[in-house]
This record gives sequence, structure tokens and C-alpha cells, in this order.
Amino acid sequence: MEELIMLKQLLYEGKVTEAIELVEELEEMSKSDKLNKIFSYGIILLLHLIKQSAEKRSTRSWELSIRNAVKQIQRTNQRHKVKGTYLTEDELIETLEDAYGLALEKAAIEAFEGVYEKEEIEKMINREQIITMAMNLLIQE
Repeated sequence: MEELIMLKQLLYEGKVTEAIELVEELEEMSKSDKLNKIFSYGIILLLHLIKQSAEKRSTRSWELSIRNAVKQIQRTNQRHKVKGTYLTEDELIETLEDAYGLALEKAAIEAFEGVYEKEEIEKMINREQIITMAMNLLIQE
């Protein structure tokens, strides 16, 4: 909110260059927030896909978490006014690959009631297959 007040003041004072710089900073902050949300929901999505793969089962709760994460990633990534996305498919894959390690750590705590370490869970699953499954869910309309 402070930034908007400052922007208004800069415009009243005729300081257009400074106002444009502030607008660019606000845009960057907004995009950064969206990318952080996508990353966070990517962890949740991968976590449940990892648990499904490792335990070779699913629950209604996991299914709902997967659907919610997919929907939130899709909504957050959507640029409504310019009809595009913040992240390309390649950038989404990079984001999921970046989130994978944290998702795996969380899965080690949650899957099989936490009896396996991260490295043991990792041997039970196929990383590329999990990321491909996640991407397939994300690019579905």
C-alpha cells in the first residue's frame, strides 16, 4: 500500500521516471510472489504424487490435494489480461525439478508413517516419471 501512495505522490510531482521505476519494482514483486506460490504448490503436488508412487495407493485426501495444487498452479500462472502465462512449460518443469527435493523430504516424513529416509523413498520411485505426471496434470485444460 505504501508503494501506491508513493507512486501517486511521484506522479503528482511530475517525477515520471521515478514513478516508472516504482511500477517496474511493483511488477517484479508481483511476479516474484506468483512464482513463490507456484513453487509452494509444486511441492504439494509432487509430495502426493511421490507418496502415491511409493506406497502404490492413494487416498481421497491425496487426490484432493493433487487437484487443489494443480488448480492453484494453473490459476497463479495465468496472465489474464495478456492471455498468457508467467512460466512457460520449460520453466514449469524447472520449477518442479527445483521443488522435487523438498517434496521428497516431506514424503519421507509422511509416507509409510515416516519409517523410511529420503534416500530410501527415492529408490522406490522414478523422479522423471513423477515430474512428467505432474506436468501432464498441469497442462491439461
